Amino acid sequence: MIRLLVPCALFVMVTACAVPIYEPEPTSPQAWQRRQDSIERREAERIRLCRITQEDDPRHEQLCRGVEGGRS
Repeated sequence: MIRLLVPCALFVMVTACAVPIYEPEPTSPQAWQRRQDSIERREAERIRLCRITQEDDPRHEQLCRGVEGGRS
Protein backbone atom coordinates (compact mmCIF):
# COMPACT_ATOMS: atom_id res chain seq x y z
CA MET A 1 0.00 0.00 0.00
CA ILE A 2 2.76 2.42 0.93
CA ARG A 3 4.62 1.55 -2.27
CA LEU A 4 1.61 2.70 -4.28
CA LEU A 5 0.81 5.72 -2.13
CA VAL A 6 4.26 7.35 -2.31
CA PRO A 7 4.48 7.49 -6.13
CA CYS A 8 0.88 8.71 -6.36
CA ALA A 9 1.52 11.47 -3.84
CA LEU A 10 4.73 12.44 -5.64
CA PHE A 11 2.90 12.55 -8.97
CA VAL A 12 0.17 14.79 -7.54
CA MET A 13 2.72 17.20 -6.04
CA VAL A 14 4.73 17.46 -9.27
CA THR A 15 1.73 17.96 -11.53
CA ALA A 16 0.26 20.58 -9.20
CA CYS A 17 3.42 22.64 -9.63
CA ALA A 18 3.34 22.23 -13.41
CA VAL A 19 -0.20 23.49 -13.95
CA PRO A 20 0.08 26.96 -15.48
CA ILE A 21 -2.00 29.66 -13.87
CA TYR A 22 -2.94 32.29 -16.39
CA GLU A 23 -5.71 34.67 -17.24
CA PRO A 24 -7.42 33.63 -20.47
CA GLU A 25 -7.48 36.24 -23.19
CA PRO A 26 -10.78 38.04 -23.65
CA THR A 27 -12.90 36.84 -26.54
CA SER A 28 -15.10 39.86 -27.22
CA PRO A 29 -14.44 43.57 -27.76
CA GLN A 30 -16.30 44.37 -24.53
CA ALA A 31 -14.11 41.95 -22.57
CA TRP A 32 -10.98 43.52 -24.08
CA GLN A 33 -12.24 46.96 -23.08
CA ARG A 34 -12.94 45.78 -19.50
CA ARG A 35 -9.42 44.34 -19.37
CA GLN A 36 -7.87 47.60 -20.60
CA ASP A 37 -9.97 49.64 -18.16
CA SER A 38 -8.84 47.39 -15.32
CA ILE A 39 -5.17 47.80 -16.30
CA GLU A 40 -5.58 51.59 -16.51
CA ARG A 41 -7.28 51.72 -13.09
CA ARG A 42 -4.47 49.67 -11.49
CA GLU A 43 -1.82 51.92 -13.06
CA ALA A 44 -3.64 55.08 -11.92
CA GLU A 45 -3.82 53.65 -8.40
CA ARG A 46 -0.07 52.92 -8.45
CA ILE A 47 0.65 56.50 -9.53
CA ARG A 48 -1.66 57.87 -6.84
CA LEU A 49 -0.04 55.75 -4.13
CA CYS A 50 3.42 56.81 -5.31
CA ARG A 51 2.44 60.49 -5.08
CA ILE A 52 0.98 60.28 -1.58
CA THR A 53 3.65 58.01 -0.05
CA GLN A 54 6.32 59.83 1.95
CA GLU A 55 9.89 59.31 0.77
CA ASP A 56 10.94 57.88 4.14
CA ASP A 57 8.22 55.22 3.95
CA PRO A 58 9.74 51.77 3.31
CA ARG A 59 7.10 51.11 0.62
CA HIS A 60 8.00 54.25 -1.36
CA GLU A 61 10.65 52.58 -3.55
CA GLN A 62 8.40 49.61 -4.29
CA LEU A 63 5.34 51.74 -5.08
CA CYS A 64 7.24 54.22 -7.27
CA ARG A 65 9.31 51.70 -9.21
CA GLY A 66 8.55 52.23 -12.90
CA VAL A 67 6.09 55.06 -12.28
CA GLU A 68 6.59 58.06 -14.54
CA GLY A 69 5.94 61.41 -12.94
CA GLY A 70 6.31 60.01 -9.45
CA ARG A 71 8.58 61.59 -6.90
CA SER A 72 11.97 59.91 -6.70
